[in-house]
Amino acid sequence: MRRALLISLAAMGLMAAEPAPTPDRPLADTAQEARAQALFDDIRCVVCQHEAIADSPAGVAADMRRLVREEIAAGRTDAQIRAGLVDRYGDYILFRPPVRAGTWLLWFGPFLLVLIAGAVLLLRGRKSALSEAPPLSSDEEKALADRLANDDAAP
Repeated sequence: MRRALLISLAAMGLMAAEPAPTPDRPLADTAQEARAQALFDDIRCVVCQHEAIADSPAGVAADMRRLVREEIAAGRTDAQIRAGLVDRYGDYILFRPPVRAGTWLLWFGPFLLVLIAGAVLLLRGRKSALSEAPPLSSDEEKALADRLANDDAAP
């Protein structure tokens, strides 16, 4: 019984796996294919999220490569193709999203965090530098007075 359950689970896992993508068919025009390859490097795979569609083995990336090639063959510009992908998937699809109000945090957030961290460190350093030293104990005061009284050298 247990063996049959394991076999059925393994079979379901194999059936749930993504089918292999169809092989890419490059465009006949080498200039158009070069444009497509340049666009592939700028577009993020929605499955892998850290890879460009040029490097991704995911089926969705293969579909996106095919779509880009079809758009190029239809005569669309690179900007039109990027705009269409952004409309469909959002700014995240591009490795270099445009600078606008919705992406300010993405572009300037890291710099803002560094500035805030620097300000915090600066304020903490000033606060500790400005804080008073603890008062001397009576033994320390006596030792200091003796040393100052016996010290003939000028400061």
